[in-house]
Amino acid sequence: MPSDTMHQLTQLVDQISTIIVGKRPQIEDCVACLLAGGHLLIEDVPGVGKTTLAHALAISLGLRFSRVQFTADLMPSDLVGVSVFERASDRFVFHPGPLFTQVLLADEINRAGPKTQSALLEAMEEHQVSVDNETRTLPEPFFVIATQNPSDQLGTYPLPESQLDRFLLRITLGYPDRAAERALLAGEDRRQASARLQPVMPPDVLQAVQQQVLQVHASEPLLDYVQALLAATRSGQWFIDGLSPRAGIAVLRVAKARALMAGRDYASPDDVQGILAQAIAHRLVPLPASGRGPIEQVRAMVEAVPIP
Repeated sequence: MPSDTMHQLTQLVDQISTIIVGKRPQIEDCVACLLAGGHLLIEDVPGVGKTTLAHALAISLGLRFSRVQFTADLMPSDLVGVSVFERASDRFVFHPGPLFTQVLLADEINRAGPKTQSALLEAMEEHQVSVDNETRTLPEPFFVIATQNPSDQLGTYPLPESQLDRFLLRITLGYPDRAAERALLAGEDRRQASARLQPVMPPDVLQAVQQQVLQVHASEPLLDYVQALLAATRSGQWFIDGLSPRAGIAVLRVAKARALMAGRDYASPDDVQGILAQAIAHRLVPLPASGRGPIEQVRAMVEAVPIP
C-alpha cells in the first residue's frame, strides 16, 4: 500500500478518536469492517456514542450519510422508497428512500418489527433493492451501521438470525474510562466537534483500498487455522449450531483488512484472533451448560484450538 494511503488510514482513525474518546480499538474495528466491504452492528446502551461514531466516519470519508430512526411503526417503504403517480407526467415516478446513500445509520434497529428489518437484507447482501418489479442499484460504497439496544430493554425485538448473519462485525463501545469521561464532560458538545471535521480520505481512495484488501495473502496454514476454528464451532462441544462457510469468509476478509491497516500484505493468526469474537459471536448460541455468553465462549474455544 502506498505510504500516503497508510497515512490517510491512520489519520482517519486519529480524527474519529478525537470525537469518540478512549475507544480506538472499536474505531479500528469499524474501519476494518468498512474496508472489508461488510456491515457493522453496534450493540450497547443508549448514550455511549454509537450515532456519533457513524456520523464522524461518514464525514471523515466524505460519504453521503443518512440516518433512519427505527420505530415500531416504521414501514419498509419508509426505508426503500415508494412510487408516486404524478399527474403532470401521467406516470409513476420512484422516490428513493434514505436507503439510497453511502453510509446508512439504522438507529435502534431492533425497535422495528421483523418485516422492516428484513427490508435491509437484499440491500446489505446485494447492494440493490427491488421495488415495483425493478431492481435498483445502491450507491458505492454502501455501508450499514446499525445500532441496537440490549434485548432486555422495553420495546425491542430480537433480530432474526438471517439478518444477524449479514453483519460482518458486532462491537460494543461500553462506558468510557474515567479519563475519557472527564474529557467528554469538560469538552465541547460532540455534535459541534463533528461538524468541524474534514474528509481525510476521498471515496475513490476508499474503494481502491477495499480492492487492495482482496489482494492480501492468506497462506495455506492460515486457511487451515480458519477451517479448524469453523470445525470447532460445529463440533457440538461449544455451540448449539456451527458457523456457515459465509461466516468463515467473513472472518478471513476482516482479518485481511486488519493486516492491511497494519501495513502488511499478508494476514496472520493474530489478525484472525484479534477480530474473531467480533466476527462470529453474534452468529452463535453457546451450549446452555457452559454458563458463558457468546463472546466468552468464543474466547474459550480459541484457547482450545491450536494454531497449525
